[in-house]
Amino acid sequence: MFWTFVLLIVGFAVLIKGADFLVSGASSIAKKMGISAIAIGLTVVAFGTSTPELIVSLLSALDGKADASFGNVIGSNNFNLLFILGVAGIIHPLVVQRNTVKYEVPISILAAVLLFLLVNDVWLWGAEQNRLSRTDALVLLVFFICFLLYIYRTMKQESDYQEAPIKLYSTGMAILLTVGGLAMLVLGGKMVVDNAVTLAHHFGLSEKIIGLTILAAGTSLPELATSAVAAYKRNTDIAIGNVVGSNIFNIFFILGVTGTVSPMNYNAAMNLDLYVLGASTLVLMIFMFTLNTRKLDRWEAFLLLSGYIVYTIYLIGMEKG
Repeated sequence: MFWTFVLLIVGFAVLIKGADFLVSGASSIAKKMGISAIAIGLTVVAFGTSTPELIVSLLSALDGKADASFGNVIGSNNFNLLFILGVAGIIHPLVVQRNTVKYEVPISILAAVLLFLLVNDVWLWGAEQNRLSRTDALVLLVFFICFLLYIYRTMKQESDYQEAPIKLYSTGMAILLTVGGLAMLVLGGKMVVDNAVTLAHHFGLSEKIIGLTILAAGTSLPELATSAVAAYKRNTDIAIGNVVGSNIFNIFFILGVTGTVSPMNYNAAMNLDLYVLGASTLVLMIFMFTLNTRKLDRWEAFLLLSGYIVYTIYLIGMEKG
């Protein structure tokens, strides 16, 4: 058990340094190519940090564990939105571009609503069972392609506020930092998840709680490390673009690919978690659009973080009940 704790700590260290490399490399590439930081955050960084979710969800589906696959994606999205933005916003208030509030956050809400409509076949269409079919999965992938086309159209847009200065590296070094950072995030995330699950089993936690909390949070550790480091470095476009992009990527691409490879039955009990996801994303948009335009203040970030703590306590309470 001693070595499990040691490996857990080493995993966190690898994650944090990998996030540092990724943010530095991606920011330098964006600056050199004239691509906005938000575009890099919504694509390269978001997709890279979502690699653990893709691996876990795909392997779970192939192993016949549909609940783990859905739970990992939905749980990770809730963790991203409430916990990660909460932590990043407390480190440094997050100011974002108009497009993020007007388009990207609403697209994230659309993703949650679309998933709800596709998987609740019994309630909505009178089917015999709830299921993400290959057709449903292909619909998600079509929306993902549309999202990529939107990003392509906005790639050259400059930030509409002043970001912190970005350190420039040579092209080769920037690519090496980005790729190396992604590799370290995957490795560190796996180390943390594997050893956290071992500890959870040791202390008698159930598979359900492990899936909804530890596994979902564990596969989101790359997003946490990346957004926290980006917020600390004042690269707020990277910090929030990473979270919003990851949430869109998780539903449209990860469930799209997973469902295409292996159609999955859906447990309607997870609708509660989808409600939390949709409501939380809407609250984020309200915070940024009405209370303080395009800015997530520390007190708002604290509310998001508190919401995740309450949500987690409720899940544990339901398990004990």
